[in-house]
Amino acid sequence: MFETLTGRLNQLFNQLRRRGKLSEADVDVAMREVRLALLEADVHYNVVKDFIARVRARAIGAEVSKALNPGQQVIKIVNEELVATLGEPTELKLSGEKPHVIILVGLQGSGKTTAAGKLTNYLRSRGERVFLVAGDPYRPAAVEQLQTLGRQLDTTVYFEAGIKPPELAKRAFQKARNGGFTVVIMDTAGRSQLDETLMDELQAITRNVPPAEVLLVVDAMIGQEALHVAEGFRDSIPLSGIIMTKMDGDSRGGAAISIRSVTGVPIKFIGTGEKLDALEAFQPDRLASRILGMGDMLGLIEKTEAAFDEKQAQKQAERLASGEFTLEDLVEMLRSSKKMGPMSQMIDMLPGDMGRAARNISPEEMDRSTKRTEAIINAMTPTERRNPDILNASRRRRIARGSGLEVQDVNRLVKQFREMQKIFRTLQKTGGRGLSHLFG
Repeated sequence: MFETLTGRLNQLFNQLRRRGKLSEADVDVAMREVRLALLEADVHYNVVKDFIARVRARAIGAEVSKALNPGQQVIKIVNEELVATLGEPTELKLSGEKPHVIILVGLQGSGKTTAAGKLTNYLRSRGERVFLVAGDPYRPAAVEQLQTLGRQLDTTVYFEAGIKPPELAKRAFQKARNGGFTVVIMDTAGRSQLDETLMDELQAITRNVPPAEVLLVVDAMIGQEALHVAEGFRDSIPLSGIIMTKMDGDSRGGAAISIRSVTGVPIKFIGTGEKLDALEAFQPDRLASRILGMGDMLGLIEKTEAAFDEKQAQKQAERLASGEFTLEDLVEMLRSSKKMGPMSQMIDMLPGDMGRAARNISPEEMDRSTKRTEAIINAMTPTERRNPDILNASRRRRIARGSGLEVQDVNRLVKQFREMQKIFRTLQKTGGRGLSHLFG
């Protein structure tokens, strides 16, 4: 979503890094570029204005003028102020008497029902017993959609035909309490636009059950209209947080940067894809790092841990820590990486030059390269995978024929594998300190 913004900011940051000194005029030029980049990304004008003023005040102050690397210091300030604009991370309020009621609200098409499934998956992975409530009797197939998600998640979905949503909420709360559930998630009806009928119904629901959270589900693709939607809901019902959906889309994404400053309502989750596990707790520092092209290694590690089989991952980690790395390890890593989500999301989490280089490769080419690598390794014997040193010319020709590729492709893979071996050996010898140049 932030690809264009990230690209423009990185061009500017590369220029700043090359400067030994920064005058006030240099700072003003840089701030003009940052302002244009943010406005083009559809960040709200007043948010941009305040952001630039804060960064400029710090950038022409002592913390930059006395810094050994002024350009790097300005980038650090931009990062810190972007994190401040995005707001503090705010966790779900799940304390006190159970069950905790989470009511999802929003306009039609914002992704409320899918968000209910994702949030259920998220909370179940943290040990909660979730009770889903289908509170949208108006949209065709809304109830069926939630019931389908419930079957996928093996979670109870409650619905009674002919019962108005406020009364349905009251009955659902009692059933969940009697059934020993810890969280109730209620999907509610939306409208094509904000209106009095919608708000009256939502107000009645919040009167009938004690909500721990009222979360607005808003489509990040609609740009600054998301701000007006959030303000409309905030002024009518007790909103406690926001779920930004479709953050994997190709729009400009400025609403995600603006919405906390404009509405005062914290973002609590972001949706990053269609699958039920594509929901992330909102971490402002991580999102800021991704926007600025600095990557999100913690997020990448968490995705890796979730995708890999724990015993297999532990075994592989021990082998890598001892400096061992074979072609069998490589193909196993490739297979496991497919479970981690779209390659484009993984690339966005890579820092520095690694991320910039990877972003120059299309997802299609990345996928073709992965398939070629698997084909070549699968065409080898187990002995060859464990000991590539025995790959003479005749063996390489046989492997090329077996994989349907050229000898040059086999040679290229072996060369890349040697480079990876060097990296893991360096990690083993230095504990990671020798790889700092990779993340510049």
